[in-house]
Amino acid sequence: MREVDFSAVRPYADHLDDGLIQLSFTLPVPYSLAARRAALELAGAMGFDEPEVVHYEQLTEGYTYFVMYGRCTRTVDFAALQGEGFDIEYMSEDEIERFARDRFGGRRIVVVGASTGSDTHSVGIDAMLNLKGYHGHHGLEGYRCFETYNLGSQVPNSVLLAKAIEVGADALLVSQTVTQQNLHVHNLTELVEMVEAEGRRAQMILACGGPRVTGELAKELGYDAGFSKGTEPQHLATFIVRELAERAGRVARVSQAHEPAPTQA
Repeated sequence: MREVDFSAVRPYADHLDDGLIQLSFTLPVPYSLAARRAALELAGAMGFDEPEVVHYEQLTEGYTYFVMYGRCTRTVDFAALQGEGFDIEYMSEDEIERFARDRFGGRRIVVVGASTGSDTHSVGIDAMLNLKGYHGHHGLEGYRCFETYNLGSQVPNSVLLAKAIEVGADALLVSQTVTQQNLHVHNLTELVEMVEAEGRRAQMILACGGPRVTGELAKELGYDAGFSKGTEPQHLATFIVRELAERAGRVARVSQAHEPAPTQA
């Protein structure tokens, strides 16, 4: 079998590097041959060679749904995406417990989370925090090293922050599922601004999650990390304990640097 060139990766379907890809979309045009032609031209404009409509149908009057195949001509340099920041070794539940015990002794790490604003979806935050967890893995409530507060859904940012301050939270988690008109961006930005206004940013780890949340977006908005689909509770737990340990180490190094030099007798 031919080896993959990680510097120029293309989609795979029938054989390596054939570039074949399936895509589906809806156009706001009446079901017709003209609609089919419009889909073909659109696929060509997107850079697909040999586009083919394999199925199209009227969804409702004035809207047509398409399933297409095409050959992708672009490649991605996967080799450049490997390394620090992308290849993360997550710890198991037992490893996280040992790590926290070694680094923090008997102190429990306090975590507060919610789906904020008008977001009614609590599945994500429940999966991360509640005992039953997700995919056979306990949520943070099931760890001895964590003390968790799940405030549920439709929680105002001000209420979430007030609870975090009340219990002395080490980490603040926000889940955002509703993304219409970038509502999630506005809500996430507002929370960061509120934390900063309270002078608590340095004391709290801020993490957010949701279907359209990426690590890059989270950092851009002022968070320490962002988690999207495929995240399991131990991934979040690994990040929190490592980040907290790193911050404690930085504080210790700064304190040592400011200690007066010992005087000689």
